[in-house]
Amino acid sequence: MMPTPVILLLADDDKDDCLFFKDALEELPITADLTTVHDGEQLMELLAKKVQDPPPPHVLFLDLNMPRKNGFECLSEIKSDEKLKLLPIIIFSTSFEQDVVNLLYKKGAHYYIRKPAEFSQLKKVIYQALLLATEENTEQPAKENFVIKGDIEAIQQ
Repeated sequence: MMPTPVILLLADDDKDDCLFFKDALEELPITADLTTVHDGEQLMELLAKKVQDPPPPHVLFLDLNMPRKNGFECLSEIKSDEKLKLLPIIIFSTSFEQDVVNLLYKKGAHYYIRKPAEFSQLKKVIYQALLLATEENTEQPAKENFVIKGDIEAIQQ
């Protein structure tokens, strides 16, 4: 069962991608509170504040290629922090290299989404990721379920 509202954090330096993400989220049958940051330093500062002054996000969508601190560094820092390590992290990236995907899984990311070019596909992958990541179980899924392809059939309107 998804919390209401779902508190989401998107860390992505591409402002167009952030806008598409926000637009897609608004068309989904969920209530969400979205905060965006545009680099890894901003992300870590915000998460440090959220630990002190809740509520923390339910899910973090994390881009890999960001200025000041990249997604790999942020993932490592989050997973080594006692207060943050259970935060579900969904990697949200344009690249898709199997070695990188394997490394991210080993580092503790929950899911991996390759940013789709199609808006309808973007809605599907975000919705599927939220359904999976907001389940009561915060453990990392089996490796074969790590990459989200947006293959759920329909989003209920």
